[in-house]
Amino acid sequence: MDARTTAEAERPGQKGSEASRPSRVRWELRVAGTADVEPIAELRAVVMRPDLVRLGRYDEHRVRQRLRDTFCEGYTSVVLVDGAFAGSVTMRPSPSGGQWIEHFYLAPEQQGRGLGTSVLRALLDRADAAGETVRLDVVQGSAARRLYERHGFTLESQDPIDVFMVRAPRVEREART
Repeated sequence: MDARTTAEAERPGQKGSEASRPSRVRWELRVAGTADVEPIAELRAVVMRPDLVRLGRYDEHRVRQRLRDTFCEGYTSVVLVDGAFAGSVTMRPSPSGGQWIEHFYLAPEQQGRGLGTSVLRALLDRADAAGETVRLDVVQGSAARRLYERHGFTLESQDPIDVFMVRAPRVEREART
Protein backbone atom coordinates (compact mmCIF):
# COMPACT_ATOMS: atom_id res chain seq x y z
CA MET A 1 0.00 0.00 0.00
CA ASP A 2 1.30 3.47 -0.83
CA ALA A 3 2.56 5.57 2.05
CA ARG A 4 -0.18 8.10 1.38
CA THR A 5 -3.21 8.32 -0.83
CA THR A 6 -5.21 11.54 -0.99
CA ALA A 7 -8.60 12.03 -2.59
CA GLU A 8 -11.97 13.64 -2.23
CA ALA A 9 -15.28 11.92 -1.59
CA GLU A 10 -18.53 13.33 -2.85
CA ARG A 11 -20.80 14.12 0.05
CA PRO A 12 -24.57 14.06 -0.41
CA GLY A 13 -25.97 17.59 -0.81
CA GLN A 14 -27.40 19.48 2.14
CA LYS A 15 -31.05 20.50 2.51
CA GLY A 16 -32.15 23.96 1.56
CA SER A 17 -29.93 26.38 -0.33
CA GLU A 18 -26.92 24.07 -0.23
CA ALA A 19 -28.78 21.19 -1.91
CA SER A 20 -27.57 22.03 -5.40
CA ARG A 21 -23.91 22.42 -4.37
CA PRO A 22 -21.94 19.18 -4.26
CA SER A 23 -19.70 19.10 -1.23
CA ARG A 24 -16.53 17.08 -0.84
CA VAL A 25 -14.80 15.30 1.97
CA ARG A 26 -11.01 15.57 1.68
CA TRP A 27 -9.36 12.42 2.93
CA GLU A 28 -6.07 10.59 2.84
CA LEU A 29 -4.60 7.27 3.87
CA ARG A 30 -1.40 6.97 5.84
CA VAL A 31 0.38 3.80 6.81
CA ALA A 32 -0.62 2.71 10.31
CA GLY A 33 1.94 2.02 13.00
CA THR A 34 1.81 0.32 16.37
CA ALA A 35 0.68 3.59 17.99
CA ASP A 36 -2.52 3.32 15.92
CA VAL A 37 -3.57 -0.11 17.24
CA GLU A 38 -5.50 1.11 20.28
CA PRO A 39 -7.41 3.93 18.52
CA ILE A 40 -8.37 1.47 15.77
CA ALA A 41 -9.38 -1.16 18.36
CA GLU A 42 -11.59 1.40 20.11
CA LEU A 43 -13.18 2.44 16.81
CA ARG A 44 -13.81 -1.23 16.00
CA ALA A 45 -15.63 -1.66 19.30
CA VAL A 46 -17.88 1.35 18.60
CA VAL A 47 -18.62 0.48 14.98
CA MET A 48 -19.12 -3.27 15.43
CA ARG A 49 -21.16 -3.08 18.64
CA PRO A 50 -24.69 -2.80 17.14
CA ASP A 51 -24.23 -5.76 14.78
CA LEU A 52 -22.45 -7.92 17.35
CA VAL A 53 -25.08 -7.17 20.01
CA ARG A 54 -27.83 -8.06 17.50
CA LEU A 55 -26.08 -11.38 16.82
CA GLY A 56 -25.49 -12.04 20.54
CA ARG A 57 -21.70 -11.95 19.98
CA TYR A 58 -20.57 -8.70 21.59
CA ASP A 59 -17.79 -9.05 24.15
CA GLU A 60 -16.03 -5.87 25.39
CA HIS A 61 -12.61 -7.53 25.47
CA ARG A 62 -12.84 -9.83 22.44
CA VAL A 63 -13.99 -7.09 20.05
CA ARG A 64 -10.79 -5.15 20.72
CA GLN A 65 -8.47 -8.15 21.08
CA ARG A 66 -9.33 -9.48 17.64
CA LEU A 67 -7.99 -6.26 16.13
CA ARG A 68 -4.86 -6.42 18.26
CA ASP A 69 -4.26 -10.05 17.28
CA THR A 70 -4.71 -9.49 13.55
CA PHE A 71 -3.19 -6.02 13.09
CA CYS A 72 -0.98 -5.97 9.98
CA GLU A 73 1.37 -3.01 10.32
CA GLY A 74 2.62 -3.23 6.75
CA TYR A 75 -0.85 -3.39 5.22
CA THR A 76 -3.08 -1.29 7.50
CA SER A 77 -3.84 2.34 6.77
CA VAL A 78 -5.39 5.05 8.87
CA VAL A 79 -8.09 7.10 7.15
CA LEU A 80 -7.63 10.81 7.84
CA VAL A 81 -10.20 13.51 7.15
CA ASP A 82 -8.78 17.02 7.35
CA GLY A 83 -5.74 15.49 9.07
CA ALA A 84 -7.77 13.86 11.86
CA PHE A 85 -8.28 10.14 12.55
CA ALA A 86 -11.50 9.02 10.85
CA GLY A 87 -11.05 5.28 10.35
CA SER A 88 -8.91 2.42 9.18
CA VAL A 89 -8.64 -0.21 6.49
CA THR A 90 -6.35 -3.16 5.86
CA MET A 91 -5.69 -4.60 2.41
CA ARG A 92 -3.28 -7.52 2.60
CA PRO A 93 -2.40 -10.50 0.42
CA SER A 94 -5.00 -13.25 0.71
CA PRO A 95 -3.83 -16.83 1.36
CA SER A 96 -5.99 -17.91 -1.60
CA GLY A 97 -4.44 -15.31 -3.92
CA GLY A 98 -5.37 -11.73 -4.62
CA GLN A 99 -6.11 -9.31 -1.80
CA TRP A 100 -8.12 -9.42 1.43
CA ILE A 101 -9.81 -6.32 2.86
CA GLU A 102 -10.47 -6.24 6.59
CA HIS A 103 -10.72 -3.81 9.50
CA PHE A 104 -12.49 -1.24 7.35
CA TYR A 105 -14.04 1.04 9.96
CA LEU A 106 -15.16 4.64 9.75
CA ALA A 107 -16.11 6.78 12.72
CA PRO A 108 -19.91 7.07 12.94
CA GLU A 109 -19.81 10.81 12.19
CA GLN A 110 -17.92 10.06 8.95
CA GLN A 111 -20.42 7.49 7.69
CA GLY A 112 -22.99 8.35 5.04
CA ARG A 113 -20.81 11.06 3.49
CA GLY A 114 -19.34 9.10 0.57
CA LEU A 115 -16.06 8.51 2.37
CA GLY A 116 -16.39 4.71 2.53
CA THR A 117 -17.22 4.58 -1.17
CA SER A 118 -14.25 6.75 -2.05
CA VAL A 119 -11.77 4.79 0.07
CA LEU A 120 -13.08 1.45 -1.22
CA ARG A 121 -12.93 2.67 -4.81
CA ALA A 122 -9.27 3.67 -4.37
CA LEU A 123 -8.40 0.23 -2.97
CA LEU A 124 -10.29 -1.58 -5.73
CA ASP A 125 -8.63 0.55 -8.40
CA ARG A 126 -5.25 -0.71 -7.15
CA ALA A 127 -6.43 -4.30 -7.17
CA ASP A 128 -7.93 -3.90 -10.65
CA ALA A 129 -4.68 -2.42 -11.98
CA ALA A 130 -2.82 -5.46 -10.63
CA GLY A 131 -5.47 -7.87 -11.97
CA GLU A 132 -6.18 -9.13 -8.44
CA THR A 133 -9.32 -10.64 -6.98
CA VAL A 134 -10.43 -9.08 -3.69
CA ARG A 135 -12.11 -10.92 -0.83
CA LEU A 136 -13.59 -9.76 2.46
CA ASP A 137 -16.10 -10.76 5.06
CA VAL A 138 -18.88 -8.76 6.63
CA VAL A 139 -21.08 -9.58 9.63
CA GLN A 140 -24.54 -10.94 8.78
CA GLY A 141 -27.07 -8.10 8.51
CA SER A 142 -24.45 -5.34 8.35
CA ALA A 143 -25.31 -2.28 6.27
CA ALA A 144 -21.73 -2.43 4.93
CA ARG A 145 -22.75 -5.38 2.75
CA ARG A 146 -24.72 -3.02 0.49
CA LEU A 147 -21.58 -0.88 -0.01
CA TYR A 148 -19.61 -3.94 -1.08
CA GLU A 149 -22.37 -5.20 -3.38
CA ARG A 150 -22.52 -1.79 -5.10
CA HIS A 151 -18.83 -2.24 -5.89
CA GLY A 152 -19.21 -5.66 -7.48
CA PHE A 153 -18.70 -8.01 -4.53
CA THR A 154 -20.78 -11.16 -4.62
CA LEU A 155 -21.51 -13.89 -2.11
CA GLU A 156 -18.83 -16.56 -1.90
CA SER A 157 -20.05 -18.34 1.25
CA GLN A 158 -21.68 -17.59 4.58
CA ASP A 159 -22.27 -18.93 8.04
CA PRO A 160 -24.57 -17.76 10.85
CA ILE A 161 -22.20 -14.88 11.72
CA ASP A 162 -20.19 -13.94 8.61
CA VAL A 163 -20.81 -13.35 4.91
CA PHE A 164 -17.73 -13.97 2.76
CA MET A 165 -17.65 -11.95 -0.44
CA VAL A 166 -15.45 -11.87 -3.53
CA ARG A 167 -14.88 -9.44 -6.39
CA ALA A 168 -13.04 -10.31 -9.58
CA PRO A 169 -10.79 -7.62 -11.00
CA ARG A 170 -12.54 -5.25 -13.38
CA VAL A 171 -9.95 -5.87 -16.12
CA GLU A 172 -10.59 -9.62 -15.94
CA ARG A 173 -14.36 -9.14 -16.18
CA GLU A 174 -14.00 -6.73 -19.12
CA ALA A 175 -11.76 -9.21 -20.95
CA ARG A 176 -14.51 -11.86 -20.74
CA THR A 177 -17.27 -9.64 -22.14
